[in-house]
Amino acid sequence: MMYRQAVQVILMGLLCLVAAPSAGQEAKVTPILTKDLAGVAGKEAVMLTVEYAPGASSAKHRHNANTFVYVLEGSIVMQVEGGKAVTLGPGQTFYESPDDVHAVSKNASDTQPAKFLVFFVKDKGAPPLVPVK
Repeated sequence: MMYRQAVQVILMGLLCLVAAPSAGQEAKVTPILTKDLAGVAGKEAVMLTVEYAPGASSAKHRHNANTFVYVLEGSIVMQVEGGKAVTLGPGQTFYESPDDVHAVSKNASDTQPAKFLVFFVKDKGAPPLVPVK
């Protein structure tokens, strides 16, 4: 149990560092679940929510994971390198492959906050985010 708590603390710290909004505020990252995947050796699932303040955005990064995003509130702009930017609202989804570089992740509004759920399938113990320059 302590291992899972340590992983969640590390996960939250990494996400806050990489997802630091451009406006100088940190994104609010709330870990929900980390679970080994039965029948899938060496893989784990991680669920968390991310809240962006109005106008906030994340630095360029990659996840090295299958990453699924589900918008809960507000609207966000997402783009992977080589892909088109998409603006998503509540109930809409976005996917990133383990090879994608997440070039744009931002709140589409300068006046309203945004909140989304993130679900990763990744190598057990691997960092959920890796900064990209």
